[in-house]
Parts: sequence; structure tokens; C-alpha cells
Amino acid sequence: MSQTIKYYWEDMPIGFTRDLGHIVPSAQEIKEFARQFDPQPFHLDEEAARQSVFGGLCASGWHTCAMAMKLTVENLLLQTSSMGSPGLEGLRWQKPVFPGDTLQLHYTITDSKALRSRPDIGMVRARWDMFNQKGERVLEMDGWGMFKRRAAATP
Repeated sequence: MSQTIKYYWEDMPIGFTRDLGHIVPSAQEIKEFARQFDPQPFHLDEEAARQSVFGGLCASGWHTCAMAMKLTVENLLLQTSSMGSPGLEGLRWQKPVFPGDTLQLHYTITDSKALRSRPDIGMVRARWDMFNQKGERVLEMDGWGMFKRRAAATP
């Protein structure tokens, strides 16, 4: 798969912000994810979910992370020189995600550094904030991404 690189490390300074789109999970998608990865009753069964602290069927937090990743890849990373990530620094699920919620994802770079050991790579620290249609934050993540440097890509 050939891709056109729009953003190298140098193109994503501290303060670089993007709206990464929206996604709307269905009850079927929530249950399918839960069956495979997080089979707790409040993610699988409406009646059990109504009796839970959540009051209704809700997505696994891991499903919420997966939806955020999908939006990040489709609406940013496929346009970049991304080299993966060494991981997250922080992750919080702040509100449950219910079927039919419209989830909006925002991405902001909060730190940046060139790697001394790999001068062809730069790292950025980013914060992802996902909000539901009521403006309530449902997810916040903080972590690092690695990107090729433009200077390294030029022969």
C-alpha cells in the first residue's frame, strides 16, 4: 500500500492539534467486541447492563480505545511518517460509552524531541480527548509516537 506522506516529525510541533473525526458504536458492535475481548455482562447483555452501575449496555473501555485508534490511523497516521509507538503514559475512561453515542476525537501534541540514538526519528507526546454528543469527555489518553524526520527522508 503506497502512501503520500504529508507530515514528518518536523511538521508536528508542540501545539499541533487535529480533530480526528467521529464514530458511532452500535449495540451489535459493542457486543461483538465484548464477546471477543472483554466478555463482562454489562458489555454483552442489556438486562445485566441495566442492573449494573452503568444502567445500560456500554462499550468496553478497550473498545473505546480501539475506536480512538481507528480514527487516529484513518484521519492522521496514514498521512504521516509514523514508525509506531513505545506506548501510553496515561489512560482514563471517564464516562461510559453507550450504543448510538456520537464520539468525537481531538488530538494535541504536548511535547516533542529528537532521538539521540536514532537521528532519523523524532518522538511526539500527544493527548487524545474523546467526547460524546453531550460534550462529556469519555476517554483521555496520553502517549508517545515515533515519526521519521524529513531531513532523514531526503537523500
